Amino acid sequence: MSNAYTILLVEDEANIAGFMTAILTANHYGVRRARDGAEAMMMVSSYCPDAVILDLGLPDVDGMDLIRKIREWSQIPIIVVSARTHERDKVSALDLGADDYITKPFGTSELLARVRTALRHARAGSIPNGAGQSGSFCAGRLRVDYDKRHVYLEEEDIHLTQNEYRIVALLAQYAGRVLTYDFLIKNIWGPNAAGDNQILRVNMANIRRKLEKNPAAPEYIFTEMGVGYRMIEGD
Repeated sequence: MSNAYTILLVEDEANIAGFMTAILTANHYGVRRARDGAEAMMMVSSYCPDAVILDLGLPDVDGMDLIRKIREWSQIPIIVVSARTHERDKVSALDLGADDYITKPFGTSELLARVRTALRHARAGSIPNGAGQSGSFCAGRLRVDYDKRHVYLEEEDIHLTQNEYRIVALLAQYAGRVLTYDFLIKNIWGPNAAGDNQILRVNMANIRRKLEKNPAAPEYIFTEMGVGYRMIEGD
C-alpha cells in the first residue's frame, strides 16, 4: 500500500523517534525526521508534510517557539508529543495553534487516533468560529443538527439555550480535539470576553445535566483538567 500521508517527526531522541517511525510506517504513513528546530522549519517549507509531530524539548529552540513560527504562515496540523505534563504547557501549546497535545509515555493506539483526527480536520478545513457549518454530527445516541441548530439524544430534541447549543456545536466541529477554555470563551462570547472560566463551567454543567446519563461520568464531552473540553469522536 502506498503512503497516503507524510508526517514530519521533530524529535531529537533516537529511541523515541525510532519507536514512532515504526508505528507510523506500519500504518502506511510516510515519515521524515528532523532533529532540531532549524531542520524542522526547512523541512516544513521544502517538503510540505501533511502533519507535524513535535517534541517541545529540542536542542536549539523551544518547541513553543517553533509552533509560533509555523503558525505565522501555515495551518499544517501540529501534534505535540512531550514529557511536559504541566497544564500551563498544554494550554500554551494549544493556544499557540497546536492541534493536539500528547504526554509521554503514550500508547500506539492513542498516537494513531490523534494523527487521524488531525488529518481529518485538515481535510475538512475546519472553520474556527463555526460559521457556515451544515449537515450533522453523530456520536452514539447524540446528534447535532447544524442546519436546524438542534441537538438530539435518540432523536429526542434536547432543549439547549443558544449559548449551550453553540458550545456543543463548536466541540462537535472539532470532535476528538481538546479546545482550551480561552478558545471556547472567545468563540462563544467574543474576543473581548473576560478570561473567567466560571460562565463556561456553568454552561457546561447545564449541558451535561441535559446530555449525559451521569454527568460525573460523561459519555460525550470530557474535561481535560486545567486545559479545556473535548467532544468524543463521531461515528
